[in-house]
Amino acid sequence: MTQTFTGNASYLNNGNDLIVVLGHGQLARMMYLGATQLGLNIIAVDATNRVCVNAVDKTVLDLTVEQAFEACKAITSEFEHLPKDLVKQAEDSGKFKPNAQAIAAGADRIVEKSLLEKLDIPNCPHQIINSVSDLQNAYQNLGPKLILKTSRDGYDGYGQWRIFSEQDLAVVCGDLVDFDFEHMPLVAEQCILFEREISLLGVTDIHGEHKYYPLTENHHGDGQLVLSLAPAPNLTPELQQRAEAIHKTMAEALNYCGVLAIELFQTGDQLLVNEIAPRVHNSGHWTQQGCAASQFENHIRAVAGLPLGDTSAQHLVAMVNYVGEPKPSSELLKLDNAHLHWYDKSVRSKRKMGHINLVADSVEELQKLIGQVHDLLPESLATNLAEIKE
Repeated sequence: MTQTFTGNASYLNNGNDLIVVLGHGQLARMMYLGATQLGLNIIAVDATNRVCVNAVDKTVLDLTVEQAFEACKAITSEFEHLPKDLVKQAEDSGKFKPNAQAIAAGADRIVEKSLLEKLDIPNCPHQIINSVSDLQNAYQNLGPKLILKTSRDGYDGYGQWRIFSEQDLAVVCGDLVDFDFEHMPLVAEQCILFEREISLLGVTDIHGEHKYYPLTENHHGDGQLVLSLAPAPNLTPELQQRAEAIHKTMAEALNYCGVLAIELFQTGDQLLVNEIAPRVHNSGHWTQQGCAASQFENHIRAVAGLPLGDTSAQHLVAMVNYVGEPKPSSELLKLDNAHLHWYDKSVRSKRKMGHINLVADSVEELQKLIGQVHDLLPESLATNLAEIKE
């Protein structure tokens, strides 16, 4: 039975210390933990039923969304796939950071692609798909390998088709005969042969000051992030500067405030933007142990109008996602410099249950730790990690 907290006066009377987060998942939970050390409080909003809840234990609060919006210092979001009317309500308050424009760019690949083209930022060659014949045409223009994506609501490999042959094309075209393209246009992207995927997390304060975390190298399995290495191996000042220039261009165009994540494909010296996330991001979880101020703390600092914290890396960190499996045994915690972050969610296939940050001062030490964690993981997770090349 859901418990209800009735003492809402403390929230309403301390609005200068209150931040409202749209969404009530693990990112809101970690923002809460980052905010408490700053003397701030977080209320999370279940975006589906518009109920205010405690961001950690999900206790329902006797507080309406309208009351929370009126009382708070700032409103932010843990993810971009939000009901449009809720986004408008937040935007109309004048407290929403980042703004509705940024949320729209992260939520809709067509809007995102349009923004990238407008800003002349390199990205994968692509074509908007509004019919099966559009897809056939795109295959001729962009093939022989395409990634077909829904324009909205796709994440962690969902809402994607891989078309790597004429046979694949025929199968997907058959699957899409009755697809509602008017409701959900698709985006076909040329499958780029890239050297690696990297991501840049930067944070912008209310005065437009930017700070950047070191680039992170990301490895995936089954469409989901498996491992992040930070700072990215073989990171040069030139590569970092090139990524920061892209980030700054986008942040300034969006009049951004908060943490913005940009996923990039590296091909030689060239960087192509894969996608953006107007929020804290899975590939930035390493900052909890790797930096003086984590991405969660810095996001709250930014939207609350506080000075930004240090974003330089203090250690080498490997972040290992823990997906679709029960909580690991305490054997994991016996490892020196292994830090478990558990989200306290019910187990479900492909669901992110937690992550493990591994901290080291040398590449050799970090690789040893990764190997030790691999040996303690359930088979499904160990297999994905083993397939990643060192």
